[in-house]
Amino acid sequence: MAVDPVCGMEVDEDEARYESEYKGRRYYFCAPGCKAEFDSDPERYAD
Repeated sequence: MAVDPVCGMEVDEDEARYESEYKGRRYYFCAPGCKAEFDSDPERYAD
């Protein structure tokens, strides 16, 4: 399970409908709002 970097919710990578790639790493999201928030400022949320 991945953790949505915006809200902290667990997300199944195989079932995730929302994902982004940043600096060669893939991030998974529980909802489109979390993905949009991440995409607007990925440095804030990336590990």
